Amino acid sequence: MAVERTLVLCKPDAVQRGLTGSVIGRFERKGLKLVGLKMLRVGEDLASRHYAEHLKKVFYSALRDFITSSPIVAMAMEGENAVEVVRTLIGATNPQAADPGTIRGDFGLDLTMNLVHASDSLESARRELALFFSSDELHDYDLTMKVWM
Repeated sequence: MAVERTLVLCKPDAVQRGLTGSVIGRFERKGLKLVGLKMLRVGEDLASRHYAEHLKKVFYSALRDFITSSPIVAMAMEGENAVEVVRTLIGATNPQAADPGTIRGDFGLDLTMNLVHASDSLESARRELALFFSSDELHDYDLTMKVWM
């Protein structure tokens, strides 16, 4: 299994609802390692680069308006098959279809305000991590608990 890094965003609704700590905790309890973390306000330029594949879609303006409406928390998670593991933990894009026990299944109801974003592939993870973090904002370290997992 390959150790990967992936991007997770706690979107404005997660921040506004005070769920950021719960979201981070889900990943940490799974055994993923937090290697980067920051709160920021996404501007229109960053939103357009982040959602580049959706620029021409009818729902783009709703995505942009939402992600720029309030601060977000960006995190870089690391672990074996991190992209797939994170995607499983967050659940289906539509929270109404997301399984109970997933972040979206437990906390979400709305397709746009679905609490979190996570990279959908290793290629996307690399591109998206570079949008939100410089290389000196990502940290290499050993988890002492790794021997127990």
